[in-house]
Amino acid sequence: MGKGVRVVWVAALAGAGFVPAIAHAQLNDPKPGQGAPQPSLPAQATAPADPQATTPIVPDAAFDAALPKLSDDINAPLEPLGGFQKPAAPAAAASKPAAQTVQPSATVPAQAAEQGFAPAGAEAPEMAAPLPPLADFKVAPVADTADDSEKAPAIRYTTRVSGLEELRLDGQFRQLSALQHGKGKAANAAMVSARGREDEKLALRLMKSLGYYDATAALSITQDPPNSGSVQATIVASPGRLYRLGTIRIESDPTVPPGLLDRELNLNPGDPIQANRVLAAEANVSLRMPQQGYPFIELGQRDIVLDDATHTGDYTLPVTLGPRASFGQIQTAGNRQVFTPDHIDIFRRYREGAIYDSRKVDDLRQALIATGLFSTVSVEPQRTGRPGPDGTEQVDLLVRQVAGKARTLAGELGYSTGQGIKLQASWAHRNLFPPEGALTISSILGTQEQALTTTFRRSNAGRRDRTFLVTASLNHQDYDAFEAFTSTLSARISRDSTPIWQKRWTYYYGAELVGSNEDRYNYNSGKRDRGTWLIAAIPTFLGYDTSDDLLNPTRGYRIKGNLSAETSVRGQARPYARMMLEVDGYYPVTSNIVIAGRARAGSINGISRDDLPPSRRYYGGGGGSVRGFGYQELGPRSPDDKPVGGRSFNEFGIEARYRFGNYGIVPFLDAGQVYEGTTPTGRNLRFGAGIGGRLYTNFGPLRIDVATPIARKKNESKIALYISIGQAF
Repeated sequence: MGKGVRVVWVAALAGAGFVPAIAHAQLNDPKPGQGAPQPSLPAQATAPADPQATTPIVPDAAFDAALPKLSDDINAPLEPLGGFQKPAAPAAAASKPAAQTVQPSATVPAQAAEQGFAPAGAEAPEMAAPLPPLADFKVAPVADTADDSEKAPAIRYTTRVSGLEELRLDGQFRQLSALQHGKGKAANAAMVSARGREDEKLALRLMKSLGYYDATAALSITQDPPNSGSVQATIVASPGRLYRLGTIRIESDPTVPPGLLDRELNLNPGDPIQANRVLAAEANVSLRMPQQGYPFIELGQRDIVLDDATHTGDYTLPVTLGPRASFGQIQTAGNRQVFTPDHIDIFRRYREGAIYDSRKVDDLRQALIATGLFSTVSVEPQRTGRPGPDGTEQVDLLVRQVAGKARTLAGELGYSTGQGIKLQASWAHRNLFPPEGALTISSILGTQEQALTTTFRRSNAGRRDRTFLVTASLNHQDYDAFEAFTSTLSARISRDSTPIWQKRWTYYYGAELVGSNEDRYNYNSGKRDRGTWLIAAIPTFLGYDTSDDLLNPTRGYRIKGNLSAETSVRGQARPYARMMLEVDGYYPVTSNIVIAGRARAGSINGISRDDLPPSRRYYGGGGGSVRGFGYQELGPRSPDDKPVGGRSFNEFGIEARYRFGNYGIVPFLDAGQVYEGTTPTGRNLRFGAGIGGRLYTNFGPLRIDVATPIARKKNESKIALYISIGQAF
């Protein structure tokens, strides 16, 4: 039996090429005479007596000498392979044909040849060349010119979401969904799965934002229909129980009056823990507290501890209140300052010592911006440490200002039937006479009007929003109704609206001196003649505006009234009064449709029509009046079939302003008439209808209107075209 084991081991180890293992097998057998039990063989299997049967195959001394010397240190490095000798081929291999032998080359070490390694080939020249510098490598990615839409395989998928409809989150989910943004197409199913996992997280975030912190969402992807190559991604959302606020605690110093923080936070136990509501409540604190004397308030990080047993959350908000403040002085800073603190004092709408209110600070900043003289301007509260009234600390306002470009060059081009082409250009220096003393030179070049005007304007003259204006102009007008050469000198004090600073109440009053040489139809002589009039006037205006935009209103109304006491002198003085009232309204029907309406009427009392200079009479028709008719085309006409104007008029207009993006379509209907008498009776109204286009820009809408008169009469315009900036009213 022991000999059999040795045979097996010899065969196995010899096949592996390790001849010393034979001796190792011998050492593992018990030696006779050492007390090891010897198994007895069956009688039929007993081998014949052999004197060499007990002789070892390899003597122990020879076996020990053949073993390599090993170190006793188990951590020592392995012995080099070069010290080993190639084992002799087994005797059994002698009978086999000899294998082809590869002769080693002269460059191969003899030792490698002895160990049976194949000779190495000649070294490639590139291996000996130096490496190229890193800077020479091209790191730009190779452009992929493949057309993914044609070559890349794609699968179609549909998306189904359940569980969010009851929470009214389905619309918001679809707006943010990765699956929805993929538009039902993906390169492979793995991409659909990745998008679905993102939507799982999205559904969880949306539900938790409403207070469902135990919410779950599960994604499943199935073929739909089976074996079709199309898949359906299904997300099932389960909100779970709603969490509500438990205790609410604000960590802060006491306020004046007490409980101010609690009132402005406005969170109550039992309210759902909704992210939008909590964030809005904290934002309200940040907004409202500076309006009530605390400009330096800082909100810390909120802490909400959820209890899954009661489904409540205890809310804690740390607040650094800062000092309660009152208004101090104005300070300025900046390399290119426009205003001194004394002039800035004109803009403020608070008194020193009043409780700090951030709304007053915002109002001051907006008023400074409205001057148009700054490149940048800011207003910041600054702590001073000075005690103020009622235990407050005085806070100065630091105005950081950088002057902007004070010169402006502007132009406007328009066209309308009856007025022809009109080009207006102006140059202005808005701070030529500091502070806020502007000089403007403007001109009009048109087919039927030419003018040159010089204007001095002092804004915020001694009081905020008060403007002092002096104007000198030369003007030539040549229309069917009259031709006039006019010079004007006027002065007025006004409160005006601007696109930046639209005001509810506006007004002006002043004085005007006009000299005009004009032609007219003389009914006494039955022909046209020319005359010169000297006109003195005291014009006044009052307006009330609740609209939401100066150039493109969409809601609200406007009321405007003019009254001018005048005297016309041609041979003798004839005093009279010019009056006009206008009401405009704007009503939004939908988010992109606005109904706009206008009614306007005027009257001149105290003078006959023929004694009035033609340029001071009322006329109707044109882009700013009744569209569809030429400029000044409505009203009484002279025997030579030219408009003569009147002493009263009325006008009405209605528009449906439909806007889509930056474009708009406006169908409209206008009506009006001019009367010889002083009362606008409303009889014989003429109507014009048309449609317009709008291009909305950041400085107002560009307007193109095309209209035609209804029941057109002889010599009236068939089609009227108007191009200008701004709405008709």
